This record gives sequence, C-alpha cells and structure tokens, in this order.
Amino acid sequence: MLTKKAIGTLLKTVLPLLLGVYLFWYFFSSMTAESKTLFYKAIREANYFWIFLSLLLGVVAYFSRAYRWKYVLEPLGYETKFWHRYHAVMIGYLINLTIPRAGEASRSAMLYRSDGVPFTTSFGTIIAERAVDFVVLCSIALLTAFLGYNDFIEIKHLIEVQFGGVDGDAQYGFPWKLIVYGIFFLGLLIVAYFFIFKQAFRNKFIEFAKEIIAGLFSIFRSQFPFSYLFHTAVIWICYIAMFAVSFQALDETSAMSANAILIAFIAGSLGITFTNGGIGTYPLLVGLVVAYYIGDEHENAQAVGNALGLLMWASQTILMIILGLVSMALLPKNFTKEEKNEPIDISAE
Repeated sequence: MLTKKAIGTLLKTVLPLLLGVYLFWYFFSSMTAESKTLFYKAIREANYFWIFLSLLLGVVAYFSRAYRWKYVLEPLGYETKFWHRYHAVMIGYLINLTIPRAGEASRSAMLYRSDGVPFTTSFGTIIAERAVDFVVLCSIALLTAFLGYNDFIEIKHLIEVQFGGVDGDAQYGFPWKLIVYGIFFLGLLIVAYFFIFKQAFRNKFIEFAKEIIAGLFSIFRSQFPFSYLFHTAVIWICYIAMFAVSFQALDETSAMSANAILIAFIAGSLGITFTNGGIGTYPLLVGLVVAYYIGDEHENAQAVGNALGLLMWASQTILMIILGLVSMALLPKNFTKEEKNEPIDISAE
C-alpha cells in the first residue's frame, strides 16, 4: 500500500511529466504536414557548430555556479572541494528532470554525502542562491519589457492563449491559474494545520527555518561578496550567451534582434518552471516567440521556431543528463548519517 509521502512524490513526478508529454504531442500536432517537412529540414540543415558552442557556454556556467557556492559555505565554517560541489550541482540538475524542484534538496544531500555539510545548512545557501538568481531573472525580464513593451504584452497574450487562456471573445479554456492557486492554497492549509496542532512538526519546522535563515544571511557574511557577485554575473551572461548563439544555427533566425532574443529567453525560462526540465513547454514557448518575430518574413515561421526551440531544449537536456550521470558515478560517499563535517571557526583565523 502506498504511503502519503509516496503518493505525494508520485503526483509531483507524474503530473508534470504527463503535462509535458501532452504539450509535446500538441507541439507536433499543431503543425501541418508542410510545416513538419520544413521543421525536419531545418533540424537537418542547422549549423551545429553554434549548438556546440552554446553547450560549452553552459558548462562554463555550471563551473561558475559550483565555484560561487563556496562563498556562502565558507562563512558557515565549511570547506568543500570544487569537484564535489560541481558534482552536487549537476546531480541536482539531473534530478530536476524527473522531479520538479527536487534538485535543490538532492544537491544538499549530495554535498552531505561527499563533504559532510549538514543538509539544512547547505539547503539554506541554495535558497539564498535561488533568491539572487530570481532577482537577476526578474531584472532581465523588466528590462526586456521596458525595451519592447508592445511586443512583450502581445507575446504574453499569445502565451496565455496557447496555454488555455481567454482569447478575445472566447470564454473557454482550461483553468490552469485556478488549479495552481488552489493547490498552493491547499498546501498552505495543510502546513498550517500541522504547525498548529502537531508539536513535533512545529519544532522541526522552526529548527529548519533557523537553518534556512542562516543560509540566507551567509551571503552577507561572505568574506568575498564581490567574488560572489562576479560569478553571478558570469553565470547569467553565459546563460544569455548560450541562448543567443543558438539563433545562429538557422539562417532564418540569425538576424533576430537582441530584444527578440531576450523575450524568447524569458519565455524559455518560464517554460522550465512548468514541467520536468521544460519538457514540452520550453520548445513550444521559444518557438512561439520566434514565429512571432519572423512570421512576416518567412511563411514557415512556426516550423522554424519549433525547430530552434527543440534544438535548444534537446541539446541542453542531453548535456545535463550526460554530465549528471557522470557526476553520480564520480561523487564519493565520504560521510554517512552518523558522521558530519564539523564547522571550522573561521573567525579565529
């Protein structure tokens, strides 16, 4: 008999995956026979040098992310090896492809296994890292919206229609927003119930919150805050650059403007949050933006946009799977549940 935890894990894994499979079906079924022919032609004739270059930029971003992590672990008194942090990061990406948002927890678990850093301590630093990255992404989105407000609003409307929103006089569509808000509200009610009526849960929750807060403030305690900010800049420059150079792979998209590329970047980032690793959503949203911009010049705009979106998503996903599996094989298991890496008093140095 399945436990509540097992059922919850199953739902978190299967539902987004089913949504991704459905969107992949929609991705192909929405194209006409002629569009599919042009779609496969674009993939065959793409210049894969630019795809390979984009993957190299992605690897640089992964390295920089692993290096940046040490600047928030050291203020907490933990010295870790670069390759252990890198392997933990890549395993986290791999887990995210199967269970959405579980990669952060897996990353902390892997660093505990290799370097003995307590789970809640490292998890707090990852939450802080996500907060910083979220601010950067929002800043990019706001700048992009400011530079191309009309296009941004029009594409936002197209995305809402594509995902079951209301289109003009149409009154029907799958109520995704209501479902998401309903699940979120139900989750809050469940947490509130256990927090109020279950003392053991309340004590664990408070202890967990303290560790998370310590991780969050580790950024401000870092001895090298500018190094942390430097690597943050490197990560996001590489993310945007790896996305932008991929547009050179197809002749039809090689001349797209910087603002168009940034809007497609924001759309792709949004797609990753919907399903496991952006399956279905990433190529669909990137393709939609590309088709919007080149539709006046190319009759096969949808086919070209879908081809580029799929090339980007497939190449990045394959890279993460390969690197994640390699990291799983190479990450050592130096610590067990009975052992831990005691913090170093760095203030005495």
